[in-house]
Amino acid sequence: MRQDASPRQGQRDTASVTLQDIAAHAGVSRSTVSLVLRESPLVAERTRSKVQRSIKTLGYVYNRGAAALRGSRTSTLGVVVYDIANPFFGAMVAGIDAALNREGYVSFLANSEDSPARQQRFLERMREHRVDGILLCPAEGTDPGLINTLSGWGMPCIQVLRHVGEPPFDYAGTDFHQGVCQAMDHLVALGHRRIAFLGGHYEHSATRERWQGYRESLERHGLTYQRLLRSTVTRRDGVAMIQQLMAESPAPSAVVCHNDLVAFGAMLGLRRLGLVPGADCAVIGTDDVEEASLGEPALTSVATHPHAIGEEAARLALRRIANPEGAREQVVLAPRLKVRDSCGATRPEPGATWTEPATGEHA
Repeated sequence: MRQDASPRQGQRDTASVTLQDIAAHAGVSRSTVSLVLRESPLVAERTRSKVQRSIKTLGYVYNRGAAALRGSRTSTLGVVVYDIANPFFGAMVAGIDAALNREGYVSFLANSEDSPARQQRFLERMREHRVDGILLCPAEGTDPGLINTLSGWGMPCIQVLRHVGEPPFDYAGTDFHQGVCQAMDHLVALGHRRIAFLGGHYEHSATRERWQGYRESLERHGLTYQRLLRSTVTRRDGVAMIQQLMAESPAPSAVVCHNDLVAFGAMLGLRRLGLVPGADCAVIGTDDVEEASLGEPALTSVATHPHAIGEEAARLALRRIANPEGAREQVVLAPRLKVRDSCGATRPEPGATWTEPATGEHA
């Protein structure tokens, strides 16, 4: 028996629904339907809602890929980060999406895991999908020529947090050098003379800036103790490095960490040694992720504003898409030290932000 594969009576084959069908159903013109599909701001909200209801009722699916072949933009942006498990990047991507959503854009997110080869595959795939631009946190070991390659593809690239190649280039990030100097100045003001720096492996730009801030601070304050331990920037390595340092003679009285994950590991390592973070050894992290204020003790950290970096990077990308030949921009946000319990301070130094501990009271 032959089965009838045609739609049942009363049903419409959604693949055959046209813009004219939607226009007739909504009682508007075909051009208005087209404007709604392209998310044009020219359509009144009431009319937009009516058209969208008709689209849903008729089961129409907008073929954005086919539309891209007819137009010059896809309203999509590729985002490549190197450690999606780090809560810093969760906040940064939220900032990117917030800025893009306001302009009708969406992002495609990829995690390079700090592999240039993996990063290259993602970039090629994003090129195939005709993204309008790229927000790139370069993987360790990225060839500086990659930025020129992307330019040759006609794909605007905004580097984020790290940068490769020779300026001028578009970049959004924070002043890591200044952030380390703030942490060092605060510790010296508290009386510390033996301050170590934990974390960072390959000498990409963000690590170099941190290390430079550490070394310059030692010289500026006339400190002779210098211990800079290289490692990946994880809790596990934070535990290992602090245990190594505390076994040395003399041991440091304070540590500044590459990021908050290393700092969390360092505090855990101190506790495993029977020591108290903030009392037996001061600990300062970098990034001020949400967990920093919730720990015991609460972590003193240099706020690097990941959500704001994401927003600035996205806005810069949209400006570059609109004006490909415009002057290159570098948006560098100022860090801010958030003083809490882990550095052993009873009051903040000038310019720092004192965060009161939670009292447990409810309004």
